[in-house]
Amino acid sequence: MTFRISMVACAAATLALWGGAATAETIKLAHIDPFSGPAAGIVTNANNSLRQVVEIANKEHWAGNNTLEVVNFDGKGSPAESIQQLNTAIDQGVRYIVQAHSSAVGLALIEAVNRYNDRNPGKEVVYLDVTNGAPELTNEKCSFWHFRFDSNQDMKTQALVTFLAADPKIKRVYLINQNYSTGQQTSVGVKAELKKKRPDIEIVGDDLHPMLAVKDFSPYIAKIKAANPDVVVTANWSADLTLLLKAAKDSGLNTPFYTYNAATTGVPTALAAAGATNVKLVTYWNPNDDPSTSKAVIEPFKAKYNDDFVVLPYYATVRLLTQAADNAKSWDPVKVAFAMEGLKVPSLNGQVEMRKSDHQIQQAQVVSSWTKANGKDVKYDLEKTGYGWKTQQTFDPYVSALPTSCQMKRPPV
Repeated sequence: MTFRISMVACAAATLALWGGAATAETIKLAHIDPFSGPAAGIVTNANNSLRQVVEIANKEHWAGNNTLEVVNFDGKGSPAESIQQLNTAIDQGVRYIVQAHSSAVGLALIEAVNRYNDRNPGKEVVYLDVTNGAPELTNEKCSFWHFRFDSNQDMKTQALVTFLAADPKIKRVYLINQNYSTGQQTSVGVKAELKKKRPDIEIVGDDLHPMLAVKDFSPYIAKIKAANPDVVVTANWSADLTLLLKAAKDSGLNTPFYTYNAATTGVPTALAAAGATNVKLVTYWNPNDDPSTSKAVIEPFKAKYNDDFVVLPYYATVRLLTQAADNAKSWDPVKVAFAMEGLKVPSLNGQVEMRKSDHQIQQAQVVSSWTKANGKDVKYDLEKTGYGWKTQQTFDPYVSALPTSCQMKRPPV
């Protein structure tokens, strides 16, 4: 209730102070992601999440008397196609680019936005990166024009390994990940952090498999069973996660699986259908921890889309963007970008900060367990399964606040 009142008061103040601008604008957000292909289901949920937050923002006047509008562009998961869509969006006058579902695409967009802004002073665009996990995007590849609203993979790994290291019963860990940037980074990061925090823990398996190409994970499960680990860690997503967990259940493997993506579209339904147990999740938010705050977004989203609001970074994206524009009293991308640096705002998971040094959001991390909903500490289930997430431990932002190698070049003020 306190959070809700404070947000409404903030919106009223914004409207009063900024709503008197001479001309109201429509601020377009170009959402470039694979709206077709194997990731389309996840992207549809993500796009609806963005639209839900924008609807709330417009209703509560986060942008004063200006109106936010989402425009979709199908990047098809391809860096080249996504750059073409970026150019189309720019030609249509869009100055804020939203993208979330491929670090490879993210890197290509950073480079393309850098080139465009260098060549077109006064017509700059800002890239709002919602969920890409590759650490280099806010390290050696950082850009003044790029802001990341999700914790990168190393930050999530930091929280996960901190949790695992505190359990003296864990002696053997098995890693299985998709063979692309995020999966590779997870493998490297978990091994490195375990070596620091618990050098006695043995890595008894480290598999990288083709992404979205494996139809039968039983051979991998047989390897895991033979290695006899205490826990399995995987950053798999989509079918690569659901098929992996189904194969584990079918084989009778009861080893806990620590995941990064088990709350994403389709996975909860597959978990319930398989009767999966011992599934854990490391992420940035559990809505069951504060349902009185979460319901402001979760319940209207479910009513409108018959789906679950799970991709919290879209909320932080719109909240930080509109607050930065309010502080700058302008929607000029350069002024908004400077105003977003170091900005702190309340989100559904507590206060978040857009760190100035690398444009990497700083926020809490949560480790939770797949558990039957009970209307109390697990109020919200997922995908009408009757199961949701119960928090085991929450880590304050400083736990995952890793140093950065970013050497950012800023435009002249």
